[in-house]
Amino acid sequence: MEELKEKCGIFGIYGKSGAQVARTAFYGLFALQHRGQEGSGICVSDGEKLHTHKGTGLVSQIYTEESIAGLSGHIAIGHNRYSTSRGGTNSNLNHVQPFISEDGNLALAHNGNLPSVVALQNFLKGKNVNTEGANDSKLMHLAIEYYLKNGFSLSDAVEKSFPLFTGAFSVLVMTKDTVIAVRDSFGMRPFSYGKIGDDTFVFASETCALETVGVTEHMDVNPGEIIIVENGNMTKKQIVQPTPKFDIFELVYFARPDSEILNESVYEVRSNFGAELAKEVNISADIVVPVPETAIPCAIRFSRETGIPLEMALTKNRYIHRTFIQPDQRTRELGVRLKLTALRELIQGKRVVVIDDSIVRGTTSKELVKLIFNAGAKEVHFLVASPPVRFPDFYGIDTPKQEDLIAAQMKVEDIAKYLGATSLHYLSVDGMVRATGVSRDVLSLSAFTGEYPISLLERASEINYDIPKE
Repeated sequence: MEELKEKCGIFGIYGKSGAQVARTAFYGLFALQHRGQEGSGICVSDGEKLHTHKGTGLVSQIYTEESIAGLSGHIAIGHNRYSTSRGGTNSNLNHVQPFISEDGNLALAHNGNLPSVVALQNFLKGKNVNTEGANDSKLMHLAIEYYLKNGFSLSDAVEKSFPLFTGAFSVLVMTKDTVIAVRDSFGMRPFSYGKIGDDTFVFASETCALETVGVTEHMDVNPGEIIIVENGNMTKKQIVQPTPKFDIFELVYFARPDSEILNESVYEVRSNFGAELAKEVNISADIVVPVPETAIPCAIRFSRETGIPLEMALTKNRYIHRTFIQPDQRTRELGVRLKLTALRELIQGKRVVVIDDSIVRGTTSKELVKLIFNAGAKEVHFLVASPPVRFPDFYGIDTPKQEDLIAAQMKVEDIAKYLGATSLHYLSVDGMVRATGVSRDVLSLSAFTGEYPISLLERASEINYDIPKE
């Protein structure tokens, strides 16, 4: 419910000669719209040249029949983007990927974030490559391009550049005849692939996009693995030892419920959050109300386990995807009411359990509690399907600075008072991990624990561990 933003989603396809891949890429990016709503781009190879179409806004706004028809070819990579405070404005096409080299021979699309780019910058400056205005993704592109221009094959260029990439990355790169997928050794961001028929290879940030375009069986790009598709064939190479640390926030909030991650159904994991909450929290209430959309599986399961009836008493405005008009300070509380409406006839006089996926700044949650009380609730018990978010992300999620994270500034009892809730209960870290069905050892819990699996290097000074303890 709160405004956390995933940085990007990527999609790639390699078909037989003469295939029309742009339309498939469009459908794949449409399925990944939740991962980026600020801009999108598709780059296609026809075997001779790379052709690109980019724009700002939603996928459905950017591509037309005419633009898709102009992207004829058999290889494509695409990208959906969220802007961040460090990534430029929404309307800046310079930051919309895929990035294309000046000679038109190399394209790159990146999901994730490199908290440190010192190694990349030092390498490129040492080679007299201009890095002015380049973000982390563009620096990756420039490094691979340098090796490509110096006689290396694309796969060798990617492998040579890999040690310079300090952070989280699922990346697609392509030339006129090759597409390559590569993932950081920690596998921080999701990345999967599969086939359509016998001759079309498809890559995507989430399996929901693969299934949308007709992939029936899929598997993950392994952490530290490079996958090369050229001449109609796929080859795989483990270039570094995998040390999996998947970001659990994908399961809590970002991924679509119809995706599979770590061989687990995202929907089932979110349902399990509800079962764990039911074990940890004992509340007498009249109804359970989920905050659409992410918290719905959790609330259904919590209701089933506790016997408290579920009511869809919050109605979401489905057309609120994006607005260019930001309310001024006096009317900022309108944000919740623009997105959600409380059904008074279901809430009035009731003791309400409201379930959300997370609390970040707390401002949205505060307005939500107010909305439910204004609809006549007698009590509002706020349950959260994740632990307190006390630490910022550096791996591809646009979280606020730590001083703006409410749980880094207040104890839970004080947060409850700030929200105006009758009570506040977070899911424990252990409960969250149990719900995933996978080992804690393969998960990154950095937003909750402050344990960062990939070194933050020069940005480590941004973290404060002297925060309120329960």
